[in-house]
Amino acid sequence: MFTADITRFDENYEITWGNDRVLSSNLGTQIQLSMDASSGSGFRSKLSYGIGFFHLRIKLPDKDSAGVVIAYYLTSKGNKHDELDFEFLGNKEGKPITLQTNVFADGVGDREQRVVLWFDPTADFHNYQILWNQHQIVFYVDDIPIRVFKNNKGIGVGYPSQVMRIEASLWDGDSWATDGGRTKTNWTMAPFKAHFQGFHINGCPKSDPSSNNNSNQECFSPNYWWNSQKYWTLDSKQKGQFENVRRKYVNYDYCSDRHRYPVPPPECLHQ
Repeated sequence: MFTADITRFDENYEITWGNDRVLSSNLGTQIQLSMDASSGSGFRSKLSYGIGFFHLRIKLPDKDSAGVVIAYYLTSKGNKHDELDFEFLGNKEGKPITLQTNVFADGVGDREQRVVLWFDPTADFHNYQILWNQHQIVFYVDDIPIRVFKNNKGIGVGYPSQVMRIEASLWDGDSWATDGGRTKTNWTMAPFKAHFQGFHINGCPKSDPSSNNNSNQECFSPNYWWNSQKYWTLDSKQKGQFENVRRKYVNYDYCSDRHRYPVPPPECLHQ
C-alpha cells in the first residue's frame, strides 16, 4: 500500500503548537517535533476528512523515552467526538516501546489495545496507517494489520462517522504512559525528537473543518478506492498476519480485561 511520498508538509498540514520546536528538512518533506521540560509540539491537517486511508511515516525518539508520548490520530470536534488513535508509549533505553490504539465513537472510548512492536521504531521510519470506511477500521504497521474494529452499529455499538482532522503531537505523559506512571520522564535526556514523513493524504476532504456540519455522506461514494468491496474485510493473507500479531505481540486488550469489563463489551463478541 505504500509508495514513495515526497509531498511537502505545508501542502496538507499546519503547525498547531510548539512552533519553535518544529523543524522542517528535506525541502519540507520531513518534519521534526521536539519536546523539552517547557513544552512539546504538534501539527494537524488543514482539512477535515470523511473516510479514507491515512498514513504517516514516523521515527521515534532514540533516547531513554520513558514517559514520552508520540500521538498520531484522527479526531472530530465536540463532546461526543469520534477519534482513532495511535499512541507510542516511550520506555527506558533498551526496553520495548508499546503502541497503543484506541477507538472513540460519540464520545465513548476506553477501547485500548496495546502491542509490543517487533522492531526498533527508533532506528528508522515505519509506516503507520488507518483504513476507515463504512465497514471496518483497520490499524496497520508497515501494511500489517494490528487491529480491526468492525461496524457493529446493528447491535448498538457506536461507529466513527463524523468528519475528522489528522493530528500528531509529542508530549509528556509520564503520569501514565510507562509502567502505569511509575517510570517518569528523564529530562536530562531532553530534547526528545520524533520525525515524520509521508504527508500525502488519501481521504475524502471536507473543505471547511470549522463547519458544524459533521456529515460525510458524500464520502461513501464507490469512486473512492477504499470503499470498494476489497476493503470491507481483511483478505486471507492479512488475516494470517493479523492472527500472528494477536498471538505474539498483543499485551493488553480491553476485551479481555475482566476487572474493567466483567461482561465483555458487545463488539468484543463480534470481531
